[in-house]
Amino acid sequence: MTVADERDPQLPGRLLTAERDTLIPLLRARPDTDFALPTAACPGWTVRDVLAHCSAALMRVVDGRFEEGVFSPASNDRDIAERADWSHARVLDELERGMTEAGEVIAGRADGVLDRVALGEWVHAGDVRDTFGEPEAYAGAGLPDALSLLARVTRQRGHLRLQADLDDVDEPLHLGEPSGTRTPARFIGDAATLVRLYTGRSADGASYELTGAAAEELNLYG
Repeated sequence: MTVADERDPQLPGRLLTAERDTLIPLLRARPDTDFALPTAACPGWTVRDVLAHCSAALMRVVDGRFEEGVFSPASNDRDIAERADWSHARVLDELERGMTEAGEVIAGRADGVLDRVALGEWVHAGDVRDTFGEPEAYAGAGLPDALSLLARVTRQRGHLRLQADLDDVDEPLHLGEPSGTRTPARFIGDAATLVRLYTGRSADGASYELTGAAAEELNLYG
């Protein structure tokens, strides 16, 4: 699976809407107590906090509000605090709106700098599903687009080169950029585990092989 050199501006929007169509119905069907569950992937944050962060981030994209320090830990905490008195339903309404409208704005940024916001939203949706014990937490309908976006982001950031031979994808996925001095790493396993490693989520209990790099080196958020 080779990522095209030319950016697909519609890809982030497709990823967001695919996730919207599966995540929002799931959330609306959960009892209020589930929103207070702690998320292992985001220490100190509950499910409700993760969702408030996600909805706030998307509405910043929709409204073009990018003040200094935006998306920093302090900024994220303020966004969550601003929604502390909201009902769960209001948070979900904002999240659904953001997942619907942000794709067009992201597509319009020719530099692709906001593409990673869509990837982050998809990963956080996986965090919530993982907390609920749902199957395929970091997989599902959006996985092909998420993998393409992951490959592009790692390449843009000059991340270490890796070939992923995925159990559930026909062609190898190439991530990162060749360094010219280091032999590319290789991963063998399923796509969800690859996503967990690249996003700093726990892969405990997963069966995979990684050669030429330590798992910690793959973490984009480390």
